[in-house]
Amino acid sequence: MELQYRLLAELEAAFDHLVERIDALLDIYTASPGKAWALESPRPDAQWLRRVLLDFWYQDGQDGRVTRSYVGLIAASETLLDAVAEVNAAKSRFAAILATIREQAISLIPEIKTVLPFRHPALHDHLRGQGLARLHLKQCWRHLPVADAPLSRVRLAWYTSGRSIKRLTVREAEQKLLTLDSDAPHVRIQLKRLAGIPDGEPLAQVQRQAPVMRANLFFQEPLADGRSRKAMNLPLPLFIPAPDGQLPHYNQPLPRPPQGRTRAKRSDERLEDDVFLPSIRVFRYRG
Repeated sequence: MELQYRLLAELEAAFDHLVERIDALLDIYTASPGKAWALESPRPDAQWLRRVLLDFWYQDGQDGRVTRSYVGLIAASETLLDAVAEVNAAKSRFAAILATIREQAISLIPEIKTVLPFRHPALHDHLRGQGLARLHLKQCWRHLPVADAPLSRVRLAWYTSGRSIKRLTVREAEQKLLTLDSDAPHVRIQLKRLAGIPDGEPLAQVQRQAPVMRANLFFQEPLADGRSRKAMNLPLPLFIPAPDGQLPHYNQPLPRPPQGRTRAKRSDERLEDDVFLPSIRVFRYRG
Protein backbone atom coordinates (compact mmCIF):
# COMPACT_ATOMS: atom_id res chain seq x y z
CA MET A 1 0.00 0.00 0.00
CA GLU A 2 2.89 2.36 0.79
CA LEU A 3 4.34 1.76 -2.69
CA GLN A 4 0.98 2.60 -4.26
CA TYR A 5 0.73 5.91 -2.45
CA ARG A 6 4.34 6.79 -3.30
CA LEU A 7 3.92 6.06 -6.98
CA LEU A 8 0.63 7.93 -7.16
CA ALA A 9 2.27 10.93 -5.47
CA GLU A 10 5.14 10.78 -7.98
CA LEU A 11 2.71 10.61 -10.88
CA GLU A 12 0.71 13.55 -9.53
CA ALA A 13 3.92 15.59 -9.27
CA ALA A 14 4.94 14.55 -12.81
CA PHE A 15 1.53 15.56 -14.16
CA ASP A 16 1.77 18.96 -12.44
CA HIS A 17 5.26 19.46 -13.87
CA LEU A 18 4.05 18.53 -17.35
CA VAL A 19 1.25 21.09 -17.25
CA GLU A 20 3.69 23.72 -15.93
CA ARG A 21 6.14 23.04 -18.79
CA ILE A 22 3.33 23.28 -21.35
CA ASP A 23 2.20 26.58 -19.82
CA ALA A 24 5.79 27.86 -20.07
CA LEU A 25 5.95 26.82 -23.75
CA LEU A 26 2.64 28.58 -24.44
CA ASP A 27 3.88 31.77 -22.74
CA ILE A 28 6.92 31.81 -25.04
CA TYR A 29 4.81 31.16 -28.13
CA THR A 30 2.27 33.83 -27.15
CA ALA A 31 5.01 36.43 -26.65
CA SER A 32 6.77 35.69 -29.94
CA PRO A 33 4.84 33.47 -32.36
CA GLY A 34 6.49 32.31 -35.56
CA LYS A 35 4.66 31.35 -38.71
CA ALA A 36 2.34 28.37 -38.33
CA TRP A 37 0.01 26.23 -40.39
CA ALA A 38 -2.60 23.69 -39.28
CA LEU A 39 -4.65 21.27 -41.31
CA GLU A 40 -7.95 21.98 -39.58
CA SER A 41 -7.56 25.52 -38.31
CA PRO A 42 -7.45 28.74 -40.34
CA ARG A 43 -5.81 30.50 -37.37
CA PRO A 44 -3.26 28.26 -35.61
CA ASP A 45 -2.58 30.87 -32.94
CA ALA A 46 -1.64 30.52 -29.26
CA GLN A 47 -5.22 29.63 -28.28
CA TRP A 48 -5.26 26.83 -30.83
CA LEU A 49 -1.90 25.54 -29.60
CA ARG A 50 -3.12 25.61 -25.98
CA ARG A 51 -6.12 23.47 -26.90
CA VAL A 52 -3.88 21.02 -28.79
CA LEU A 53 -1.19 20.64 -26.14
CA LEU A 54 -3.61 20.32 -23.22
CA ASP A 55 -5.94 17.85 -24.91
CA PHE A 56 -5.56 15.08 -22.32
CA TRP A 57 -9.11 13.75 -22.17
CA TYR A 58 -11.29 11.19 -23.90
CA GLN A 59 -14.31 12.49 -25.70
CA ASP A 60 -17.54 10.76 -24.75
CA GLY A 61 -17.76 7.51 -26.72
CA GLN A 62 -14.15 7.68 -27.96
CA ASP A 63 -12.45 4.34 -28.63
CA GLY A 64 -9.80 3.88 -25.95
CA ARG A 65 -7.25 2.75 -28.56
CA VAL A 66 -7.63 5.93 -30.61
CA THR A 67 -5.84 9.23 -30.07
CA ARG A 68 -6.81 12.52 -31.66
CA SER A 69 -4.37 14.04 -34.12
CA TYR A 70 -3.56 17.69 -34.72
CA VAL A 71 -1.57 18.07 -37.93
CA GLY A 72 0.41 21.30 -38.11
CA LEU A 73 3.75 23.01 -38.70
CA ILE A 74 5.27 25.60 -36.36
CA ALA A 75 8.34 27.71 -37.09
CA ALA A 76 10.27 27.59 -33.81
CA SER A 77 12.95 29.81 -32.34
CA GLU A 78 15.77 28.34 -30.27
CA THR A 79 13.98 29.46 -27.09
CA LEU A 80 10.77 27.73 -28.15
CA LEU A 81 12.67 24.56 -29.09
CA ASP A 82 14.21 24.50 -25.62
CA ALA A 83 10.71 24.72 -24.14
CA VAL A 84 9.55 21.86 -26.40
CA ALA A 85 12.48 19.74 -25.17
CA GLU A 86 11.44 20.40 -21.57
CA VAL A 87 7.86 19.40 -22.33
CA ASN A 88 9.04 16.16 -23.93
CA ALA A 89 11.30 15.43 -20.94
CA ALA A 90 8.30 15.93 -18.64
CA LYS A 91 6.24 13.59 -20.83
CA SER A 92 8.98 10.94 -20.64
CA ARG A 93 9.04 11.22 -16.84
CA PHE A 94 5.26 10.84 -16.67
CA ALA A 95 5.37 7.79 -18.99
CA ALA A 96 8.20 6.17 -16.98
CA ILE A 97 6.27 6.39 -13.71
CA LEU A 98 3.15 5.08 -15.40
CA ALA A 99 5.15 2.15 -16.80
CA THR A 100 6.43 1.33 -13.31
CA ILE A 101 2.87 1.29 -12.00
CA ARG A 102 1.84 -1.12 -14.74
CA GLU A 103 4.92 -3.33 -14.27
CA GLN A 104 4.14 -3.62 -10.57
CA ALA A 105 0.59 -4.70 -11.51
CA ILE A 106 -0.77 -2.05 -9.21
CA SER A 107 -4.45 -1.32 -9.86
CA LEU A 108 -4.11 2.44 -9.73
CA ILE A 109 -5.18 3.29 -13.28
CA PRO A 110 -8.85 4.01 -12.43
CA GLU A 111 -7.75 6.15 -9.48
CA ILE A 112 -5.21 7.98 -11.65
CA LYS A 113 -7.89 8.87 -14.19
CA THR A 114 -10.08 10.21 -11.38
CA VAL A 115 -7.49 12.10 -9.35
CA LEU A 116 -5.18 13.74 -11.90
CA PRO A 117 -7.78 15.86 -13.73
CA PHE A 118 -8.68 17.60 -10.48
CA ARG A 119 -5.07 18.71 -9.99
CA HIS A 120 -5.97 21.57 -12.33
CA PRO A 121 -9.66 22.34 -11.69
CA ALA A 122 -9.98 25.21 -14.18
CA LEU A 123 -8.63 23.06 -17.00
CA HIS A 124 -10.79 20.10 -15.98
CA ASP A 125 -13.99 22.13 -15.71
CA HIS A 126 -13.37 23.73 -19.10
CA LEU A 127 -12.91 20.37 -20.79
CA ARG A 128 -15.80 18.74 -18.96
CA GLY A 129 -18.05 21.53 -20.20
CA GLN A 130 -17.17 20.54 -23.77
CA GLY A 131 -18.41 16.98 -23.21
CA LEU A 132 -15.02 15.45 -22.45
CA ALA A 133 -14.76 12.76 -19.82
CA ARG A 134 -11.84 10.60 -18.65
CA LEU A 135 -8.13 11.24 -18.76
CA HIS A 136 -6.48 9.76 -21.88
CA LEU A 137 -3.04 8.69 -20.62
CA LYS A 138 -1.46 8.25 -24.06
CA GLN A 139 -2.46 11.78 -25.05
CA CYS A 140 -0.58 12.93 -21.94
CA TRP A 141 2.74 11.26 -22.71
CA ARG A 142 3.01 11.28 -26.52
CA HIS A 143 5.92 13.50 -27.53
CA LEU A 144 5.80 16.70 -29.54
CA PRO A 145 7.54 16.03 -32.89
CA VAL A 146 10.62 18.14 -33.65
CA ALA A 147 12.64 18.39 -36.87
CA ASP A 148 16.33 17.61 -36.39
CA ALA A 149 17.46 20.71 -38.32
CA PRO A 150 16.09 23.55 -40.49
CA LEU A 151 14.06 22.30 -43.46
CA SER A 152 13.83 23.34 -47.08
CA ARG A 153 10.44 21.69 -47.59
CA VAL A 154 7.89 19.33 -46.10
CA ARG A 155 5.81 16.86 -48.08
CA LEU A 156 2.62 15.75 -46.30
CA ALA A 157 0.43 12.77 -47.24
CA TRP A 158 -2.07 10.47 -45.57
CA TYR A 159 -0.94 6.90 -44.90
CA THR A 160 -3.98 4.61 -44.77
CA SER A 161 -2.50 1.14 -45.27
CA GLY A 162 -0.87 0.66 -41.89
CA ARG A 163 -1.41 -2.54 -39.93
CA SER A 164 0.20 -4.54 -37.18
CA ILE A 165 0.73 -8.29 -37.60
CA LYS A 166 1.11 -10.63 -34.63
CA ARG A 167 2.20 -14.22 -35.24
CA LEU A 168 0.00 -16.82 -33.50
CA THR A 169 0.11 -20.57 -33.03
CA VAL A 170 -2.96 -22.69 -33.67
CA ARG A 171 -3.29 -23.21 -29.92
CA GLU A 172 -3.17 -19.48 -29.23
CA ALA A 173 -5.81 -18.82 -31.89
CA GLU A 174 -8.00 -21.50 -30.33
CA GLN A 175 -7.68 -19.91 -26.89
CA LYS A 176 -8.70 -16.53 -28.31
CA LEU A 177 -11.77 -18.04 -29.93
CA LEU A 178 -12.70 -19.83 -26.70
CA THR A 179 -12.79 -16.52 -24.86
CA LEU A 180 -15.75 -15.65 -27.10
CA ASP A 181 -19.14 -17.35 -26.88
CA SER A 182 -18.10 -20.89 -27.82
CA ASP A 183 -21.76 -21.90 -28.24
CA ALA A 184 -22.37 -19.29 -30.92
CA PRO A 185 -22.70 -20.88 -34.39
CA HIS A 186 -20.14 -18.58 -36.04
CA VAL A 187 -17.55 -19.36 -33.33
CA ARG A 188 -18.16 -23.13 -33.64
CA ILE A 189 -17.64 -22.87 -37.39
CA GLN A 190 -14.29 -21.13 -36.85
CA LEU A 191 -13.19 -23.67 -34.21
CA LYS A 192 -13.97 -26.47 -36.65
CA ARG A 193 -12.06 -24.67 -39.41
CA LEU A 194 -9.08 -24.26 -37.07
CA ALA A 195 -9.17 -27.95 -36.16
CA GLY A 196 -8.75 -28.80 -39.84
CA ILE A 197 -5.24 -27.36 -40.20
CA PRO A 198 -1.91 -28.74 -38.87
CA ASP A 199 -1.08 -27.84 -35.25
CA GLY A 200 2.30 -26.45 -36.29
CA GLU A 201 1.01 -24.03 -38.93
CA PRO A 202 1.77 -20.38 -38.07
CA LEU A 203 -1.09 -17.88 -38.26
CA ALA A 204 -1.20 -14.09 -38.32
CA GLN A 205 -3.52 -11.80 -36.36
CA VAL A 206 -3.91 -8.50 -38.22
CA GLN A 207 -4.92 -5.19 -36.68
CA ARG A 208 -5.70 -2.37 -39.10
CA GLN A 209 -4.25 0.91 -37.90
CA ALA A 210 -5.95 4.26 -38.06
CA PRO A 211 -4.91 6.58 -40.91
CA VAL A 212 -1.98 8.82 -40.01
CA MET A 213 -0.41 11.87 -41.59
CA ARG A 214 3.11 11.14 -42.81
CA ALA A 215 5.63 13.91 -43.30
CA ASN A 216 8.71 13.69 -45.50
CA LEU A 217 11.19 16.26 -44.21
CA PHE A 218 13.89 17.63 -46.50
CA PHE A 219 16.77 19.27 -44.64
CA GLN A 220 18.44 22.46 -45.84
CA GLU A 221 21.83 20.81 -45.26
CA PRO A 222 22.70 17.11 -44.81
CA LEU A 223 22.87 15.99 -41.18
CA ALA A 224 26.08 14.79 -39.56
CA ASP A 225 25.17 11.20 -40.44
CA GLY A 226 24.71 12.15 -44.11
CA ARG A 227 20.93 12.02 -44.21
CA SER A 228 19.22 14.68 -46.30
CA ARG A 229 15.63 13.66 -45.54
CA LYS A 230 13.52 11.93 -42.92
CA ALA A 231 10.00 10.48 -42.76
CA MET A 232 7.86 10.64 -39.62
CA ASN A 233 4.26 10.50 -38.44
CA LEU A 234 2.64 13.74 -37.32
CA PRO A 235 0.07 13.12 -34.57
CA LEU A 236 0.85 16.60 -33.19
CA PRO A 237 2.25 19.82 -34.70
CA LEU A 238 5.83 19.60 -35.94
CA PHE A 239 8.18 22.17 -34.42
CA ILE A 240 10.72 23.22 -37.05
CA PRO A 241 13.97 25.06 -36.24
CA ALA A 242 13.54 28.44 -37.96
CA PRO A 243 15.75 31.34 -36.83
CA ASP A 244 13.92 33.63 -39.27
CA GLY A 245 10.49 32.62 -37.99
CA GLN A 246 9.39 31.37 -41.42
CA LEU A 247 8.04 27.98 -42.46
CA PRO A 248 9.71 25.92 -45.20
CA HIS A 249 7.77 25.17 -48.37
CA TYR A 250 4.97 22.66 -47.73
CA ASN A 251 2.11 21.14 -49.69
CA GLN A 252 -1.58 21.24 -48.78
CA PRO A 253 -2.77 17.66 -48.10
CA LEU A 254 -6.39 16.51 -48.18
CA PRO A 255 -8.32 17.54 -45.05
CA ARG A 256 -9.42 13.93 -44.50
CA PRO A 257 -7.76 10.60 -45.31
CA PRO A 258 -8.90 9.06 -48.61
CA GLN A 259 -11.16 6.03 -48.52
CA GLY A 260 -9.48 2.67 -49.16
CA ARG A 261 -5.87 1.88 -49.96
CA THR A 262 -3.61 4.58 -51.33
CA ARG A 263 -0.74 2.24 -52.18
CA ALA A 264 -0.60 -0.69 -54.59
CA LYS A 265 -0.85 -4.13 -53.03
CA ARG A 266 2.61 -5.63 -52.55
CA SER A 267 3.52 -8.41 -54.94
CA ASP A 268 5.27 -10.25 -52.09
CA GLU A 269 2.23 -10.16 -49.75
CA ARG A 270 2.60 -13.24 -47.54
CA LEU A 271 -0.94 -13.45 -46.14
CA GLU A 272 -3.95 -14.90 -47.90
CA ASP A 273 -6.53 -12.41 -49.17
CA ASP A 274 -9.47 -13.92 -47.25
CA VAL A 275 -9.59 -13.81 -43.46
CA PHE A 276 -9.42 -17.31 -41.95
CA LEU A 277 -10.92 -16.59 -38.51
CA PRO A 278 -13.00 -13.40 -38.87
CA SER A 279 -13.91 -13.02 -35.19
CA ILE A 280 -10.28 -12.54 -34.18
CA ARG A 281 -8.93 -11.18 -37.52
CA VAL A 282 -6.60 -14.15 -38.11
CA PHE A 283 -5.18 -14.97 -41.55
CA ARG A 284 -3.25 -17.93 -42.93
CA TYR A 285 0.08 -17.48 -44.66
CA ARG A 286 0.28 -18.34 -48.32
CA GLY A 287 1.53 -21.86 -48.97
